[in-house]
Parts: sequence; C-alpha cells; structure tokens
Amino acid sequence: MTVVVCFGDSNTYGASPLAADGTWFRYGPDVRWPCRMAALLGPEWEIIEEGLPGRTTCHDNPFDGPHKNGLRMLPGILESHAPIHLFVVMLGTNDLKGYFGLTPFDIAKGVRTILTHVAQSKAGPDGAAPRLMVVSPVPIEECGPTAEGLAGGAEKSRALAARLAAVAAEFGAAFLDAGQVAQVSPQDGVHLSPDAHLALGEAMANALRGM
Repeated sequence: MTVVVCFGDSNTYGASPLAADGTWFRYGPDVRWPCRMAALLGPEWEIIEEGLPGRTTCHDNPFDGPHKNGLRMLPGILESHAPIHLFVVMLGTNDLKGYFGLTPFDIAKGVRTILTHVAQSKAGPDGAAPRLMVVSPVPIEECGPTAEGLAGGAEKSRALAARLAAVAAEFGAAFLDAGQVAQVSPQDGVHLSPDAHLALGEAMANALRGM
C-alpha cells in the first residue's frame, strides 16, 4: 500500500467558508479533497489527512498558539505516520496574514524549510526519505470576514505558484498549482467550496497516477 501524507491547513482539513458571524464547519469525507483523491485512487493507496486550520509553514501564531507552526509539529507527524511514500505539502495561505508581514519570497522559504526537514528525515520506506510533492494553494480574495486580517494578501498569493514551483524543482519534487483547477469561495475569499474540493481531489489523483 502506498502511504501519502497530505500536510496542510484548513483547506486540507476541509473547513467550509466562514459565515458572516465567523462560524464554519468541517466538510464530510465525501467532499474533502484528500478523501476524494483516495476514492479515485483506490484501496492500494492510504491517504492520511494532516490538515490543521491556521497552520503556517514555520511561524508561531501569536494568538492561536505555537502548535499552528507546521515545522514545530512536523517531526512527530513524520514519526507517527512512517513509513511514508509521498509527503504532500500545501501550505502558505496562513503565512499571508498581515501580522506576519511576510513576502512571497519569505513564504516560499518557509515551504523550503519544511521540504528540507522531510528530505533529511528517515520517514520513508527502509529508512529513506519520502518522496515530495508541493501544491501551491489556491490564491485568495480579500472579501468577507477574513478580509481585514489578510489585507494585501491577495496580490501576494498570486505570486506564490511560480516561487513554489521553483522550490519544488530544487528538491526534485512533484508540483501542482491548485489555482489552476479550483477557486476560493466568494463567501470568505479563503476556503474552498465543495465543487472546488472535488476538482482538486480529481487533479491530485491524476497527478499521483502520473508519478
């Protein structure tokens, strides 16, 4: 069985778009893109959902806690799911929050840091490193209840795909630009609709088959 870990944030977790009052829910497994991908790939693949709302690449969240730091939590995740054949990283959206003050270059550097640690791990089969895949997040829109906290983030998000593709190439990693197959919901400008999850799940399944 091929083990794939999907390491991401709320859009990997399956969070719905925020309502005007800030409430949201988690989509069921019939919608979430990792589950959709798993259904399309079949029983020879074990797809592990490792999505956490608010997760950044390598930055502590000053309001929600240090556990939102992807790099901080990474060693335990690698150990708990080993042996891992493929480690998929889809992060960067939360790094766009205004209080971090990061540039697209900085965000890509955060993804590079994650990839470096996975590549240096022994979490793959026979103590080797897992193979790597980078998914550039869907570009955001500044609208709805998330707009103020992500002011200036929409433009930055559109610069991520090219930078993350270059980072992926450094590691010989597979790459997929999620913005080519899905769009964020206009309800909050960050999270994906059910249709977007299904489209991303299909694109990911096709990409993994190609590998």
